[in-house]
Amino acid sequence: MRYRHAVIPALAGGLLITLLLWWAGASEQALQLRGTTSVFDIQSVNELRRWLAPWSYDPPTGSLSDGTAGGDTASTGGSPYADLYSTAMQIRFVAVFVFFLAGALLLIRRIPPTRGRTPATLLALWAWGPVAATLAVTVSAPWLIASRGHGSYRVLPQLAGVVASSGPVAVFAGLLTALFTALVAHLTAKGADPLPRRSVSPRAARLAASAGTAVVALSVVLLSYQSVAAWIQTSFGGGGLLSEPGDLLRQWLLLGAWTGPASGSLGDWLLYRAADALILAVVWWSLRLLPGLLTRTTAPAMAVGGVCATVWGLLASQVLHMAIDDTVDVWGPVYLFSTLGNGVPAALTFGVLAGLAAFVTLRLAGGRDADEPLAVTGTGEAASPVPDSGT
Repeated sequence: MRYRHAVIPALAGGLLITLLLWWAGASEQALQLRGTTSVFDIQSVNELRRWLAPWSYDPPTGSLSDGTAGGDTASTGGSPYADLYSTAMQIRFVAVFVFFLAGALLLIRRIPPTRGRTPATLLALWAWGPVAATLAVTVSAPWLIASRGHGSYRVLPQLAGVVASSGPVAVFAGLLTALFTALVAHLTAKGADPLPRRSVSPRAARLAASAGTAVVALSVVLLSYQSVAAWIQTSFGGGGLLSEPGDLLRQWLLLGAWTGPASGSLGDWLLYRAADALILAVVWWSLRLLPGLLTRTTAPAMAVGGVCATVWGLLASQVLHMAIDDTVDVWGPVYLFSTLGNGVPAALTFGVLAGLAAFVTLRLAGGRDADEPLAVTGTGEAASPVPDSGT
């Protein structure tokens, strides 16, 4: 798909996810209205406010201060901090639009919703929504931290907390955005030249998927083990402004947390480990199919595809955790989705590495050159190479 066909759905999706997140943030104040607790219990109201707060233009009460006792922004001249908060939110919404636009443009060009690719396009765009939100939250974090009036105190732990705050709202907004973007992309693709499915050696595809999955397994199996994760988080105890990267590294390196079976029954331990195995299974299968879905197997496309595959593995494991979690009756139904979208920073880190590892392995294993995609006939047989035509 050419740029002129891909840019329209990408722009539409970027605008929609920005508006959805803005609307979600604007709805946060409605939870403070009298009578809200008659609809939701107090725990659910507090949880919903936590979901919506990262996208609200109205700062939490008492969060803006010039560092004096009490933190009363009205009496201590807190307007500079309020301006910093407004700047942070403006950067956040512009950044989420830009990041989603860039990722959607690449995904729609390389996985256009034609010739059986529509489900893959939809899933990839859905996975990219939380990634764009996480990147936007990260970019705007310095201004948000400064607006609290004590930005120099434990700055890296504060940054880690902000990065992890995008939450389930971005996942739900990403779903609606993906549906709309895929529909617009399907309509705009009707006027484009038909693009064939690539023919990829099954052996090369399996090797590439295994290499990428091994990279993700480094986080799921090794780094997420309790003793290793504790060492990562507590190994930086010196003085200085940048002496506490443990919390930040945990956000960008760990896709889970687990320990040995001694902490509970063996059956429960195996059940929770099945969620970790599900991450790897989804990643392997996605990377196995990815080269055949792409119109051209390039490093950026494989990297973004690896991110989407890892995010989907993470979401699948979190859904499995929901099914086996028994705390919903205690904390309310809202808490069923409280962990949805956690771990996206680590999925971004290892997804990029997994996609690049798969790309290198695919080339070394004898995958065809990206400039010569093969047309596939109705019987599944590969036809002669066709020119790329600038796609």
